[in-house]
Amino acid sequence: MSSRSSAHRIVSVKPLYVPAAGRGIDLQVKVTAPSSGRNLPVIVFSHGNAWSLDGYAPLVDRWAAAGFVVVQPTHLDARRNAIGWDDPRFPTIWRVRIADLHAILDHLGDILVQAGLEDRADRERVAVAGHSWGAQTAGAVLGARVLDADGVPGDDFSHAAVSAGVLIAATGTGDTLTPFAAENLPFMRPDFSTMATSALVVAGGKDQSQLSTRGPEWFTDAYHLSPAPKSLLTVAEAEHTMGGIAGEAVAETTDEDPARVVFLADAIAAYLRAALGLDGAEWTALSSTAEAGDGTWSIVGK
Repeated sequence: MSSRSSAHRIVSVKPLYVPAAGRGIDLQVKVTAPSSGRNLPVIVFSHGNAWSLDGYAPLVDRWAAAGFVVVQPTHLDARRNAIGWDDPRFPTIWRVRIADLHAILDHLGDILVQAGLEDRADRERVAVAGHSWGAQTAGAVLGARVLDADGVPGDDFSHAAVSAGVLIAATGTGDTLTPFAAENLPFMRPDFSTMATSALVVAGGKDQSQLSTRGPEWFTDAYHLSPAPKSLLTVAEAEHTMGGIAGEAVAETTDEDPARVVFLADAIAAYLRAALGLDGAEWTALSSTAEAGDGTWSIVGK
């Protein structure tokens, strides 16, 4: 990958507060960006279950060093909020998560002013990304819907400000949920047929979820069941945290591999530069390499 991925010093500002009615807990975000540069594209990143704006530094810092402004919310399911499975608020958190991203996108101008980036960010080039539950959240903003118990698609949560997305370990369709998941996570029944926005789906070849009776291919549904244009990056040895994208030496990481995390961060940055209409040379080169690669990762597109 290009040396641009580590070319910039970065700065972070937190917490910034975003108006979000009916939430009960203030919506806080962290903004990380290069310390220099202009016309910087924006990534709004949704964390996985129990994390917060303080997680995912291995990804976020590298994206910022590569020239992106990254906005990270703390969703209600963060550990610090102590909202467990049995909390009466839990069944609606999936909707609040989506509303969080909408609030950020709707107030992006003010967020950038608070972060001192109003003259440096490019609000015409905005992407959403997420990991695990965050990938389902981001997917809804890209146009995916949630099926009800009768298989009827729910509300359309897509947002016109978003031009591209990245879904890392996005949960698949809900017809093979385990009994626990079916009872406690009924919203985990995505319908990708309306997810029309350009997106990169990232899946681990050894990601075996305890929420589904299917194997790692479950995490490729967002690619196979959505309309073009889409790309699928499969990392053969990766498990659910892809080598440690949430942080170094965290308990959830069972496949610690810092080099894999660097590769993934740089590959996503290359994809987003191409998808947002910037320089597509790195993504083209990476895709060409994948076609003749050694099997550690692969890229397909449609």
